[in-house]
Amino acid sequence: MTRKTKRYLIWDFDGTLGYRDGGAWTASLLETIGLVLPDYPVTLEQLRPSIQTGFPWHEPDRPHPHLTSAEAWWEALYPVLEQACQAAGLDEARARTVARRFRAVYLNLDLWRLFDDVLPVLDALSARGWTHVILSNHVPELGDIVRHLDLASRIAYVFNSAETGYEKPHPRAFQIALETLPDVGTVWMIGDSFTADVQGAEAVGLPAILVRRQHAQARYSCATLLACSIPPA
Repeated sequence: MTRKTKRYLIWDFDGTLGYRDGGAWTASLLETIGLVLPDYPVTLEQLRPSIQTGFPWHEPDRPHPHLTSAEAWWEALYPVLEQACQAAGLDEARARTVARRFRAVYLNLDLWRLFDDVLPVLDALSARGWTHVILSNHVPELGDIVRHLDLASRIAYVFNSAETGYEKPHPRAFQIALETLPDVGTVWMIGDSFTADVQGAEAVGLPAILVRRQHAQARYSCATLLACSIPPA
């Protein structure tokens, strides 16, 4: 008997399926400072340069399998947040307090949203026989966000860099997913990062679609999920 194979769509999460309303890292840090120090004068522009480095996905060539528990992951990130606060003028003690409050602020589930086109597209593709998977560079609590947004029933597997220890575009991030998925047949990667999603997928032999952004070297791209033809004609 010929074994049936499944068709999988591997989705990035942040910027592709969902987003944090009001802004992500820099905005969340500014919000946290405002909660801890309501009268402290600081702007997004002061914080933003310090948030461009130091996160696991800024160094995807360096695996971090030792940081695959939520507490270990956040403990490794707190110094990055503290340094960003100190660069904006906070003293060491206040910077430490802000960094420790940041996690709860960023993970306020009421601020997480899906793009309007996500559920209709996922449901339509499911009806056509596609199985949905998430592969994301994200915080350990991504599963909580997915459940809160009513995605859990639509997503068969979630592969999160904070749990696997590999950040896209590292080949192992994709290989772990492919080794785990059963009866793999056709697979496409869909995401909003040309480097992490498109180039990362293509490096391991997967076709990829760039969404919500444009890049001259992207073979397939579309402005919205509704505008995409999956698989492309």
